Amino acid sequence: RKRQRYVEKDGKCNVQHGNVRETYRYLTDIFTTLVDLKWRFSLLVFILAYAVTWLFFGLIWWFIAYCRGDLDHLEDHAWTPCVNNLNGFVSAFLFSIETETTIGYGHRVITDKCPEGIVLLLLQAILGSMVNAFMVGCMFVKISQPNKRAETLVFSSHAVVSLRDDRLCLMFRVGDLRDSHIVEASIRAKLIKSKQTQEGEFIPLDQTDLSVGFETGDDRLFLVSPLIISHEIDERSPFWDVSRHQLEKDDFEIVVILEGMVEATGMTCQARSSYLADEVLWGHRFTPLLSLEEGFYEVDYGGFHQTVPVPTPACSARQLAAAAARRDAHLYWSIP
Repeated sequence: RKRQRYVEKDGKCNVQHGNVRETYRYLTDIFTTLVDLKWRFSLLVFILAYAVTWLFFGLIWWFIAYCRGDLDHLEDHAWTPCVNNLNGFVSAFLFSIETETTIGYGHRVITDKCPEGIVLLLLQAILGSMVNAFMVGCMFVKISQPNKRAETLVFSSHAVVSLRDDRLCLMFRVGDLRDSHIVEASIRAKLIKSKQTQEGEFIPLDQTDLSVGFETGDDRLFLVSPLIISHEIDERSPFWDVSRHQLEKDDFEIVVILEGMVEATGMTCQARSSYLADEVLWGHRFTPLLSLEEGFYEVDYGGFHQTVPVPTPACSARQLAAAAARRDAHLYWSIP
């Protein structure tokens, strides 16, 4: 049976939260909740926020006119109404829209003989400004989210295992399709694999860090052209005892995470992808993409996912290191 992905190839986390009882927590951070909504729901909330406030204050304007008797003196030119030319609920609703949006066509206007109307005008102006700030802020944050920027950050379809400087390395390739760069880019990799402790506790989807150069600073990338990210399989690596035969039978997932700031907006962007065990090619190497042209370097993204087979030992990194140690010892004792 094919393993269920923890993270999809496009970076979507394949996790759903169920039986969440403390749903009130979403309302305590209502701004983030609205930003996280799907676009159709965000637009619905945006429309309802304005429509409800317009209707609410329109009803109050109509109620004030009704209680003062303005609707009974529409043809009495000697009568001073609260709002001139307000003759029903529709006109009250239109006056509410003009007040909150500060349109001010000039046909309907409040008079100075209506103190309750003046108070309501102040309240609606203040509340309208708050609604504008909140809803426009939500829309701005949602539009400027850097999620779509991650669409132009690409990962190779496969990871490879081959020798680099006589050491087995797990490698994958990352690239940026845009001319505007990711600032302060950094890369991380995690091994997702269930395990059982010595005490018998089963830990599903246990996460283990894979070193991709944190100690040496190689995890901080200058992503101008595609880069090959390398994880050296040493004694600290979870693949230390994994041979080619074991890799073909193993069940795991490698999640890779690329983070950085979008140069155009300064917002943090994160791109994710993953590799299952059958997407790790033993004994392969990525083909070169960079070529020197007249006055510039050219990247051929047509071969971004291409690999070529190379001679690679089928044994594990531990066995390879032991064999190298025996060879060095033999050379040492054979020297007269």
